[in-house]
Amino acid sequence: MSFVDDAEPLRNPDQGAGTSVLERPKTEEAPVRDDGGDADRFAHYVSKDRIAESRATGRPVVALCGKVWVPKHDPSKYPVCPDCKRIYEEMMG
Repeated sequence: MSFVDDAEPLRNPDQGAGTSVLERPKTEEAPVRDDGGDADRFAHYVSKDRIAESRATGRPVVALCGKVWVPKHDPSKYPVCPDCKRIYEEMMG
């Protein structure tokens, strides 16, 4: 007759069942800040609060038309984005 010693796994922790840590590869997702299209030729509609926050943090903003970028230029030098203007008018109308 044989007896099972319940303390045996504690004496030999390298044997038997155990746990391990899986390392995830680090990936960095960078938001697209410039789509390279015509959207860069327009001034877009974004709330003033978001613009101020972006200037303080460097985080990108999202215009009404969906354009994502970090504001750096004077919008008065560009024509208004027709999609932003249309969406804004629909919201206010």
